Amino acid sequence: MNIETIIRVTSRAWSLEILSLMFDGIAGRQAPLLSASGASRTAFTQSLHHLIDLELLERNPGHGHPLRPEYRLTAKGAEVAAIAHKIKILTPLHTRNAIIRRAWIIPVLAVSQKPRYFSEIKSDLCSVTDRALSQTLQRLQANDWLKRDVDIEQSPPRPLYQAANTGIEISQAVDLVL
Repeated sequence: MNIETIIRVTSRAWSLEILSLMFDGIAGRQAPLLSASGASRTAFTQSLHHLIDLELLERNPGHGHPLRPEYRLTAKGAEVAAIAHKIKILTPLHTRNAIIRRAWIIPVLAVSQKPRYFSEIKSDLCSVTDRALSQTLQRLQANDWLKRDVDIEQSPPRPLYQAANTGIEISQAVDLVL
C-alpha cells in the first residue's frame, strides 16, 4: 500500500473499523455495521461514504432495499480491509478507540519503521501540519508506540523517532511502499 492511500483512508475516524468489520464477515448493511462499530450514526455515515468515494466499498447490485442498501468490498477494498483487520488485532482494546481513530497515527507509524527526523516524517506526509505531526508524535510516545532518541552527533542535537512495541507491529502490518 502507498502512503497516500493510508492518509486518505485514515482521514475519517471510523474507516478502518468499517473495513475491519467487513473483513470479519459482518453483513454489509448499515444497521449491522453501525451496531458492531459503536459509532454515532453521523460519523459512521460520513466514513461509509468516504470509503465509497475512495472506491474501497461499492453498493452490492441487486441486494438490499433501496433505502437500506447493502455494500461490499471492492478488490482494492479487500486488500485495505485485510490490513485494517491486522491493525485492529494488534491494537490493545483499551487504546483502540482513543488512538487508532486519530487521523495521523497510522501514517506516522507507517513511515517510522526506521529512525527518522521530524522533517523526514513531515516530507513523507506532505499534507500534515507541524502541529498535527507534533501532537501525533507526543500521543504515540505517551502510549509507548514510538520512541524518541536524541542524535547528539548533530549540531544542534536533533530528536530521532522510530516506531516501537505495538507501533512497529502496526507499521509492519501496513506494509508501506515508499
